[in-house]
Amino acid sequence: MSFQDQTLASATFDAAPAAVVAELISLLADVLKVRPEQLDPGLTFRSMGIGSVATLQFVSVVNAHYGTGLKPTALFAHPTLLAFAGQVAREAGVVEERDTAPPEPATSVTPDATQDILGFLRERLAGILGCEPAALDPSAPFNLLGVDSIRGAKFVAAINDAYGMNEPAVTLLDRPGLAAMAAHIARVAKAEGPPAVGGPAADEELGALLDAVRADRLSVDEALTRLPHQA
Repeated sequence: MSFQDQTLASATFDAAPAAVVAELISLLADVLKVRPEQLDPGLTFRSMGIGSVATLQFVSVVNAHYGTGLKPTALFAHPTLLAFAGQVAREAGVVEERDTAPPEPATSVTPDATQDILGFLRERLAGILGCEPAALDPSAPFNLLGVDSIRGAKFVAAINDAYGMNEPAVTLLDRPGLAAMAAHIARVAKAEGPPAVGGPAADEELGALLDAVRADRLSVDEALTRLPHQA
């Protein structure tokens, strides 16, 4: 991802409701005849090779789906899926669910538990990215840390396997950073600390599933459902 693409993504990441981002990824994938997990919402439409015909088709489908009246030029003003999702949400009056949901009870999560989970997440993501855990800013959006669709799928799979969860691949769009993801896990899984790391057999099975995703034999969500949970 170029520096320009990263800047655009970071400027609009929080403004885009995750549900709208996920839906636009699906709609654009249908237009381009590719799998949704092959699309990085932080990349510009231009860098994804979307021409004038695909632009017209995509905007038309979006307008039909959301009842909006967006013009094709909206993709120039909002040149990434993340930025465009924010505009679509505003035009369609879509409100992020977290804005209306009741707050979590203050006693449901302890700071120590969240910090332990954050430490585990940094270690696991660092292993996936091939860097040191200290190099990962907990508040930085995942796309700026170098997490693309394949790495994101591997990371979510590791989270599900470790904490006995069943999070979809797009969960990283709704929790755009390690700190936010750690807080979410602490609330949902009620975890008390980092789980035991899986052995070589678990790593080999995860690798086989990721190979199947790369070869288009499985979708990301299909691969996630096949991961065994730790006892």
